[in-house]
Amino acid sequence: MREITASGHTVDEAVQSALEQLNTTRDQVEITIIDEGKKGLLGLFGSKPAVVKVSIVQDPVLETEKFIKQITTNMNMDVDISTNVDGKHVTYELSGKNIAILIGKRGQTLNALQYLTHLAINKNSETYYTVTLDAEGYRGRRKETLDSLALKMADKAIHLNKPVALEPMPAFERKIIHSALQGNPKISTYSDGEEPHRHIVIQP
Repeated sequence: MREITASGHTVDEAVQSALEQLNTTRDQVEITIIDEGKKGLLGLFGSKPAVVKVSIVQDPVLETEKFIKQITTNMNMDVDISTNVDGKHVTYELSGKNIAILIGKRGQTLNALQYLTHLAINKNSETYYTVTLDAEGYRGRRKETLDSLALKMADKAIHLNKPVALEPMPAFERKIIHSALQGNPKISTYSDGEEPHRHIVIQP
């Protein structure tokens, strides 16, 4: 966080001085009055300047967008980022050439980047945000794949009449499996194992 202490004949003058030094506007900062100052006798004798501390308030959503851009640039990728804020949930949609590199095998690279993005946006924010990091609609396609996998493995568990364990998945993907099967009275689902090997078990 960039901040500066400035002085002036009045509080307003001190604030204006700080804004000029920070090259920003009043709506982008947080102002703390350290000393309101004192005019003094005839405006000359015993006068005391006003002192303020002005801090730039960073937007965590925009700062995190820059963070993603920095990471992808370090990966030698030119990526466009589209940001959508819905309440306290932020979706960053990535697009560009060779986007498959960012997705990785079964979304592992994208999941890792999403985890880092979640840490970054909440690092200095007073608001707690949840994050979805998507790449050219991969999350939607992955959900369709997981829904299909859930139904297929449920049928297998019923047919074999024994529990079927799925591959390890991050929590938000396990939730998709649970949701897809929660209306099926013939099976139950639960998560087993420790992260990062935690997985779903489908049981008749």
